[in-house]
Amino acid sequence: MFEVKEFSGKGKRLEDYRKTIGEDVESIREKAEGLNGKTFANVNSTSFGGGVAEILHNLIPLMRDVGIDARWFVIDGTEEFFNVTKSFHNALQGNKELKLTENMKRVYLEVNKKNAGDVDLSTFDYVLVHDPQPAPLIGFYEKRQPWIWRCHIDLSDPNQRFWEFLRGFIEKYDAYIFHMEDYLRKDLDPGRVVIMPPSIDPLSEKNVELKEDEVLTTLERFDVDPERPILTQVARFDPWKGVFDVIDVYRKVKEKIPDVQLLLVGVMAHDDPEGWIYFERTLRKIGEDYDVKVLTNLNGVHAREVNAFQRASDVILQMSIREGFGLTVTEAMWKGKPVIGRSVGGIKLQIVDGKTGFLVRGTAEAVEKALYLLRHPELAREMGVKAKERVRENFIITKHLERYIDLLRGTG
Repeated sequence: MFEVKEFSGKGKRLEDYRKTIGEDVESIREKAEGLNGKTFANVNSTSFGGGVAEILHNLIPLMRDVGIDARWFVIDGTEEFFNVTKSFHNALQGNKELKLTENMKRVYLEVNKKNAGDVDLSTFDYVLVHDPQPAPLIGFYEKRQPWIWRCHIDLSDPNQRFWEFLRGFIEKYDAYIFHMEDYLRKDLDPGRVVIMPPSIDPLSEKNVELKEDEVLTTLERFDVDPERPILTQVARFDPWKGVFDVIDVYRKVKEKIPDVQLLLVGVMAHDDPEGWIYFERTLRKIGEDYDVKVLTNLNGVHAREVNAFQRASDVILQMSIREGFGLTVTEAMWKGKPVIGRSVGGIKLQIVDGKTGFLVRGTAEAVEKALYLLRHPELAREMGVKAKERVRENFIITKHLERYIDLLRGTG
């Protein structure tokens, strides 16, 4: 296990957000006074790729700024381990066909045991473990402080064999954080449950305001025409993100609006070996359509480029079949864009149907709404204004910080 020492948000201060949250700066600092000097360990499975890493890069510097000695550890795993934990991820989100073998259990536990021997988490005042990958760590320490487990995936209808195995570790935690009530497990102690949606950082490279020249330069670099309509989905390449449905939506829209372009923007993360399979399948489905651009960190797309693509888009799609929360929806809404999203998971918590975007059940509805927004740009802009305000009120990182402070004060 190794500590992540550098953060994209290094040096950030709560005061930097005064223009966004106003006098809430003072109230957050007052709440944090009782936690001054307390040590707080976060543990997850990757320092790059995905919403968890992105949040931690920006949240931990803010925790330090208000006096909490926050640290971040990333577990060190083999390729076999990450293949196993990807199966856990898919099974816990509803894949009932996957089988949990004794070898999978062995690999899962051995890697966690090895990591537990590398860093003594029992010396911290609080420990927060993110998602299933490092969940068993709690079993390899003499527990002396509050341990909290945060679930970033949808556990509402899991593969029971995987869940029963995982639950043996989760029940040892003092609190369980879920993004929304729909994800709660009724077989967990309701007295330990905390509802806490994730957040975006408006000052991060992915969300900060960009000048129009930079946006246009970015489009030119990746051969995207700013004069033609742009549909975009930002998501990993995995079976839950509905990438094939997005391509189908684009093709149907193109029948009516031939100039439309599609941007599929994603990241290839080291803890997601399955991503390569779906990446290749996506390329095969696209074929030789040069109006579809697949844009990833493999060809120079990073946070700032994602920012530019979202700002340049006319309509953002999020056609996930299952979704833990969907921070890419939040990001797009913050940029004043209407989002068409499948009505699942955290997407339906964010989009107010018909006001800040559209919730749909499938591709046919998504095609209808995309055509409507492309043909009514004034309405799209009005929805985008309301979308940004909804994010400001509910899903900004300073609100997230405040919720963590409240939790730590209540579990200490």
